Amino acid sequence: MTTYVTENVKNIISNVRQAAMECGRNPEDITVMAVTKTVDCDRVNEAISAGISLLGENRVQEMLSKYDNYNKSSCRIDFIGHLQTNKVKQIVDKVSMIHSVDTLKLAEEINKQSQKINKVMDILIEVNIGNEESKSGVNKENLQDLLVKVAQLDAVKIRGLMAIPPICEKEQEIEEYFKEMYSIFIDIKEKKLDNINMDFLSMGMSHDYKIAIRHGSNIIRIGTAMFGARK
Repeated sequence: MTTYVTENVKNIISNVRQAAMECGRNPEDITVMAVTKTVDCDRVNEAISAGISLLGENRVQEMLSKYDNYNKSSCRIDFIGHLQTNKVKQIVDKVSMIHSVDTLKLAEEINKQSQKINKVMDILIEVNIGNEESKSGVNKENLQDLLVKVAQLDAVKIRGLMAIPPICEKEQEIEEYFKEMYSIFIDIKEKKLDNINMDFLSMGMSHDYKIAIRHGSNIIRIGTAMFGARK
Protein backbone atom coordinates (compact mmCIF):
# COMPACT_ATOMS: atom_id res chain seq x y z
CA MET A 1 0.00 0.00 0.00
CA THR A 2 1.34 3.41 -0.92
CA THR A 3 0.66 6.59 1.05
CA TYR A 4 1.64 10.24 0.92
CA VAL A 5 5.26 9.16 1.52
CA THR A 6 5.66 7.93 -2.07
CA GLU A 7 4.28 11.20 -3.44
CA ASN A 8 6.52 13.22 -1.14
CA VAL A 9 9.61 11.31 -2.26
CA LYS A 10 8.74 11.90 -5.91
CA ASN A 11 8.25 15.62 -5.26
CA ILE A 12 11.53 15.92 -3.33
CA ILE A 13 13.50 14.12 -6.06
CA SER A 14 11.89 16.39 -8.66
CA ASN A 15 12.75 19.49 -6.61
CA VAL A 16 16.34 18.34 -6.18
CA ARG A 17 16.66 17.80 -9.93
CA GLN A 18 15.29 21.26 -10.66
CA ALA A 19 17.42 22.99 -8.01
CA ALA A 20 20.56 21.24 -9.27
CA MET A 21 19.92 22.08 -12.91
CA GLU A 22 19.19 25.72 -12.08
CA CYS A 23 22.69 26.12 -10.68
CA GLY A 24 24.45 24.00 -13.30
CA ARG A 25 24.94 20.88 -11.20
CA ASN A 26 24.31 17.26 -12.10
CA PRO A 27 21.29 16.02 -10.10
CA GLU A 28 22.86 12.56 -9.98
CA ASP A 29 25.62 13.98 -7.76
CA ILE A 30 23.14 14.77 -4.96
CA THR A 31 21.89 12.09 -2.57
CA VAL A 32 18.57 12.43 -0.76
CA MET A 33 18.80 10.96 2.73
CA ALA A 34 15.61 9.92 4.53
CA VAL A 35 15.88 10.97 8.19
CA THR A 36 13.98 8.25 10.03
CA LYS A 37 13.77 9.56 13.59
CA THR A 38 10.38 8.47 15.08
CA VAL A 39 9.23 7.11 11.70
CA ASP A 40 7.85 3.56 11.66
CA CYS A 41 9.47 0.90 9.48
CA ASP A 42 6.55 0.60 7.05
CA ARG A 43 6.81 4.24 6.02
CA VAL A 44 10.59 4.04 5.81
CA ASN A 45 10.37 0.97 3.58
CA GLU A 46 7.82 2.77 1.44
CA ALA A 47 10.31 5.61 0.95
CA ILE A 48 12.94 3.04 -0.06
CA SER A 49 10.53 1.54 -2.60
CA ALA A 50 9.90 5.05 -3.96
CA GLY A 51 13.59 5.56 -4.69
CA ILE A 52 15.39 6.45 -1.45
CA SER A 53 18.70 4.61 -1.09
CA LEU A 54 20.11 6.23 2.07
CA LEU A 55 18.68 6.33 5.59
CA GLY A 56 19.89 8.62 8.36
CA GLU A 57 19.54 7.40 11.95
CA ASN A 58 19.66 9.80 14.93
CA ARG A 59 19.34 7.53 17.95
CA VAL A 60 21.19 4.31 18.64
CA GLN A 61 18.42 2.50 20.55
CA GLU A 62 15.75 3.44 18.04
CA MET A 63 17.97 2.34 15.18
CA LEU A 64 18.63 -1.03 16.79
CA SER A 65 14.92 -1.60 17.40
CA LYS A 66 14.06 -0.99 13.73
CA TYR A 67 17.17 -2.30 11.99
CA ASP A 68 16.00 -5.84 11.24
CA ASN A 69 12.74 -4.60 9.70
CA TYR A 70 14.29 -2.27 7.13
CA ASN A 71 14.56 -3.30 3.49
CA LYS A 72 18.34 -3.07 3.62
CA SER A 73 18.91 -4.77 0.27
CA SER A 74 17.93 -1.49 -1.43
CA CYS A 75 19.54 1.07 0.87
CA ARG A 76 22.42 1.81 3.19
CA ILE A 77 22.24 3.34 6.66
CA ASP A 78 24.29 6.23 8.00
CA PHE A 79 24.34 7.53 11.58
CA ILE A 80 23.74 11.28 11.80
CA GLY A 81 22.90 11.97 15.45
CA HIS A 82 25.03 12.85 18.43
CA LEU A 83 26.93 9.67 19.26
CA GLN A 84 28.16 8.76 22.73
CA THR A 85 31.43 6.85 22.83
CA ASN A 86 29.88 3.99 24.82
CA LYS A 87 27.33 3.39 22.03
CA VAL A 88 29.82 3.19 19.16
CA LYS A 89 30.32 -0.57 19.41
CA GLN A 90 26.59 -1.11 18.94
CA ILE A 91 26.49 0.45 15.47
CA VAL A 92 29.88 0.08 13.75
CA ASP A 93 28.85 -3.14 12.04
CA LYS A 94 25.51 -1.70 10.90
CA VAL A 95 26.22 1.71 9.37
CA SER A 96 28.18 2.75 6.30
CA MET A 97 29.15 6.22 7.51
CA ILE A 98 28.99 8.31 10.69
CA HIS A 99 28.23 11.98 9.97
CA SER A 100 28.51 13.45 13.45
CA VAL A 101 32.15 13.09 14.50
CA ASP A 102 33.20 16.22 16.35
CA THR A 103 35.89 15.16 18.85
CA LEU A 104 39.12 13.21 18.74
CA LYS A 105 37.83 11.03 21.60
CA LEU A 106 34.83 9.90 19.52
CA ALA A 107 36.98 9.31 16.45
CA GLU A 108 39.39 7.21 18.50
CA GLU A 109 36.56 5.05 19.83
CA ILE A 110 35.16 4.56 16.31
CA ASN A 111 38.68 3.60 15.24
CA LYS A 112 39.03 1.13 18.12
CA GLN A 113 35.67 -0.57 17.54
CA SER A 114 36.14 -0.65 13.76
CA GLN A 115 39.52 -2.33 14.15
CA LYS A 116 37.86 -5.12 16.14
CA ILE A 117 35.70 -6.05 13.14
CA ASN A 118 38.37 -5.35 10.48
CA LYS A 119 36.46 -2.40 9.08
CA VAL A 120 37.49 1.08 7.99
CA MET A 121 34.64 3.41 8.92
CA ASP A 122 33.82 6.36 6.69
CA ILE A 123 33.14 9.49 8.72
CA LEU A 124 32.21 13.12 8.26
CA ILE A 125 33.43 15.80 10.63
CA GLU A 126 30.54 17.83 12.02
CA VAL A 127 31.18 21.58 11.99
CA ASN A 128 29.34 23.96 14.32
CA ILE A 129 29.24 26.65 11.66
CA GLY A 130 27.28 29.09 13.83
CA ASN A 131 29.45 28.52 16.94
CA GLU A 132 26.26 27.77 18.89
CA GLU A 133 26.80 26.62 22.46
CA SER A 134 23.68 24.44 22.35
CA LYS A 135 24.86 22.43 19.33
CA SER A 136 27.45 19.75 18.86
CA GLY A 137 30.13 20.05 16.22
CA VAL A 138 33.68 21.35 16.17
CA ASN A 139 34.07 25.12 15.87
CA LYS A 140 35.54 26.16 12.53
CA GLU A 141 38.61 27.58 14.28
CA ASN A 142 39.46 24.11 15.62
CA LEU A 143 38.50 22.14 12.51
CA GLN A 144 41.92 21.93 10.89
CA ASP A 145 43.57 20.65 14.06
CA LEU A 146 40.89 17.97 14.53
CA LEU A 147 41.12 16.87 10.90
CA VAL A 148 44.87 16.36 11.10
CA LYS A 149 44.64 14.33 14.32
CA VAL A 150 41.75 12.14 13.14
CA ALA A 151 43.50 11.52 9.82
CA GLN A 152 46.24 9.65 11.68
CA LEU A 153 43.82 6.90 12.74
CA ASP A 154 43.99 3.68 10.72
CA ALA A 155 40.40 2.45 10.86
CA VAL A 156 38.54 5.66 10.05
CA LYS A 157 38.46 7.51 6.77
CA ILE A 158 37.46 11.17 6.60
CA ARG A 159 35.09 11.61 3.66
CA GLY A 160 33.89 15.19 4.16
CA LEU A 161 31.97 17.59 6.39
CA MET A 162 28.50 17.91 7.89
CA ALA A 163 26.78 21.00 9.28
CA ILE A 164 23.47 22.20 10.71
CA PRO A 165 23.34 26.01 10.47
CA PRO A 166 21.51 28.13 13.05
CA ILE A 167 17.78 28.71 12.60
CA CYS A 168 17.45 31.89 10.53
CA GLU A 169 14.44 34.07 9.80
CA LYS A 170 15.76 35.27 6.46
CA GLU A 171 16.87 33.10 3.56
CA GLN A 172 19.86 35.36 3.01
CA GLU A 173 21.16 34.60 6.50
CA ILE A 174 21.13 30.83 6.09
CA GLU A 175 22.61 31.26 2.64
CA GLU A 176 25.65 32.92 4.20
CA TYR A 177 26.23 29.90 6.46
CA PHE A 178 25.98 27.52 3.50
CA LYS A 179 28.39 29.70 1.51
CA GLU A 180 30.87 29.65 4.37
CA MET A 181 30.62 25.86 4.77
CA TYR A 182 31.24 25.35 1.07
CA SER A 183 34.24 27.69 1.21
CA ILE A 184 35.70 25.70 4.12
CA PHE A 185 35.00 22.43 2.28
CA ILE A 186 36.76 23.60 -0.90
CA ASP A 187 39.69 25.07 1.03
CA ILE A 188 40.36 21.72 2.74
CA LYS A 189 39.88 19.84 -0.51
CA GLU A 190 42.48 21.95 -2.29
CA LYS A 191 45.06 21.30 0.44
CA LYS A 192 45.02 17.57 -0.45
CA LEU A 193 45.89 16.48 3.08
CA ASP A 194 46.81 12.83 3.74
CA ASN A 195 43.84 10.56 4.55
CA ILE A 196 41.41 13.51 4.28
CA ASN A 197 38.98 13.31 1.38
CA MET A 198 36.37 15.98 0.78
CA ASP A 199 33.90 13.79 -1.11
CA PHE A 200 30.74 14.73 0.78
CA LEU A 201 29.25 17.94 2.08
CA SER A 202 26.16 17.05 4.11
CA MET A 203 23.94 20.06 4.72
CA GLY A 204 20.38 21.11 4.04
CA MET A 205 17.14 19.79 5.52
CA SER A 206 13.43 19.92 4.70
CA HIS A 207 13.12 23.71 4.90
CA ASP A 208 16.37 24.73 3.20
CA TYR A 209 17.67 21.90 1.00
CA LYS A 210 17.20 23.84 -2.25
CA ILE A 211 19.44 26.62 -0.89
CA ALA A 212 22.01 24.06 0.29
CA ILE A 213 22.12 22.52 -3.19
CA ARG A 214 22.94 25.94 -4.63
CA HIS A 215 25.94 26.04 -2.32
CA GLY A 216 27.50 22.67 -2.98
CA SER A 217 25.74 20.21 -0.68
CA ASN A 218 25.67 16.69 -2.09
CA ILE A 219 23.85 14.96 0.79
CA ILE A 220 20.57 16.53 1.91
CA ARG A 221 18.84 15.20 5.01
CA ILE A 222 15.04 15.11 4.68
CA GLY A 223 12.62 14.14 7.43
CA THR A 224 9.50 16.31 7.74
CA ALA A 225 9.10 16.98 4.01
CA MET A 226 9.13 13.23 3.38
CA PHE A 227 7.30 11.74 6.37
CA GLY A 228 5.31 14.65 7.79
CA ALA A 229 5.74 16.43 11.12
CA ARG A 230 7.06 14.29 13.97
CA LYS A 231 4.46 13.27 16.53
